[in-house]
Amino acid sequence: MAKEKTKVASELRQLDGVGEVMCEKLSEAGISTLMSLATCSPSEVADTAGMSEANARKIIKAAREELKLGFEKAADYSKKRDAVKNISTGCKELDRILGGGFESSAITEVYGRTASGKTQISHLMLVKTIQTDKHSKAIYIDSESTFRVERIKDFCDANKVDYDDAMNRIFVARSYNTDHQLLLVDEIEKILQKDNTYKIIVIDSLTSHFRANYSGRGELADRQQKLNKHLHQLLRLADLYNLVIIITNQVQSDPGMMYGNPEKPIGGNIMSHAATNILYLRPGKSGTYVAKLVDSPSLPQDECVYLITKEGIVDV
Repeated sequence: MAKEKTKVASELRQLDGVGEVMCEKLSEAGISTLMSLATCSPSEVADTAGMSEANARKIIKAAREELKLGFEKAADYSKKRDAVKNISTGCKELDRILGGGFESSAITEVYGRTASGKTQISHLMLVKTIQTDKHSKAIYIDSESTFRVERIKDFCDANKVDYDDAMNRIFVARSYNTDHQLLLVDEIEKILQKDNTYKIIVIDSLTSHFRANYSGRGELADRQQKLNKHLHQLLRLADLYNLVIIITNQVQSDPGMMYGNPEKPIGGNIMSHAATNILYLRPGKSGTYVAKLVDSPSLPQDECVYLITKEGIVDV
């Protein structure tokens, strides 16, 4: 504990207006580094540290100046993309439409109806991430009681990953409602500030509790506001810690759709704007599955066909 306090002091105490008591309050809220402070909003810091928004804005500005978080040449900015990795799914066709696999520093939304393979991909990518680095760790937030150790074992065996080792590097939390899910992400932020070996966060599914806890039209605005905040916190974590973040999403049918696919992901525009990449899954013919890349900032719309087997996702 003393070591952690020293680290916090060395990071934040160099800023004017930040004393020991404020350091303690910020640290308890998961703000223990210059970067975490610099990426907070003034209202967050004001509420946490018990100060005015004007003072909060002042210390945030100081943190940003210390880190030089301003404009830079596009040539320099592009170098940051060199750290971005793609974790392969093991399926050539699925990797192809994803540009090599699931991208780090990004949120990938995977949506589809029940039994479209969302949870299968979620479990597989935990193991694939563990496989890429002997020190890497993974986090799985389970909102629908879908986590199954049997599938982790199947995928470990197929990918020659030590099952017991993997089970000690995959951390699972069951979320029971919207507020609990938000608190779990707050806790993840605190963990990441102390341990940078976590490489992937999976939330299966992101919208389940939002859909259940905010059911009426009168609660829609509150739901969307809270969902927006939740997604932006995840975006910040993805960017700051170069994480692969996979969020699964449910669908609803649009009764007004006369032609085309009536299935639409939950969350509306807020969800679609926050996700970096959007992948739509559906069952295909003869036991196959179809994945369609609906949106990506760097890849064209495309789709592929694959199989889900005991060993994982394989090409047809």
